[in-house]
Amino acid sequence: MRQERVEFQSGQLTLEGVLRLPEGEGPFGVVVVCHPHPQMGGDMRNNVVSAVCMALAGKGLASFKFNFRGVGGSEGYYDNGIGECDDALAAVSYVLSKKEIDSERIGICGYSFGSMVALKVAAKEQKIRAVAGISPFIKPADLLDAYTKPKIFLCGARDGFINTKSLQQQVEKLPEPKEIVLYPDIDHFWFGQERSMAARVGEFFAGSL
Repeated sequence: MRQERVEFQSGQLTLEGVLRLPEGEGPFGVVVVCHPHPQMGGDMRNNVVSAVCMALAGKGLASFKFNFRGVGGSEGYYDNGIGECDDALAAVSYVLSKKEIDSERIGICGYSFGSMVALKVAAKEQKIRAVAGISPFIKPADLLDAYTKPKIFLCGARDGFINTKSLQQQVEKLPEPKEIVLYPDIDHFWFGQERSMAARVGEFFAGSL
């Protein structure tokens, strides 16, 4: 696995990210990974984000994690999820510009706050072929009602921030293909269980991209 720290532009802002490429020639499928809430300590070094990137590498996929505006070495300030969607779209544009990346095989994944961003970007950006939401918030509730690309939602049954019954009802009404995976005895933070969950995310993208 090769890892490269990079800078890329989101409008007038310079953001930081890490592109991980599997061994081999490529071009590779890639997943852009969005971190949890910037104002709650979320950044691209988060345990779930890191586990997902490792799992993707194990499936021969590239990953691109990055810090939203105002986080770590990324310029700017928190923007209530609005500017952060621009940041994620800029991350997609960045990976599309790389010769090592197969532009026909791009996915996006988000954890917690990052899931809100990832799901909105997936609904907006036609080049994205599949989306994963971890401890996800589907907002607005009808965001994915017409979204016919592969989608997976993973959540702990003991999540203190998400009503899993409501999540199941939301996912039930979405068009196929879709999947929801609930993990017993897991809360919002996944400590100690990141790798098994991330392995499932890796399998999803390996089969969808």
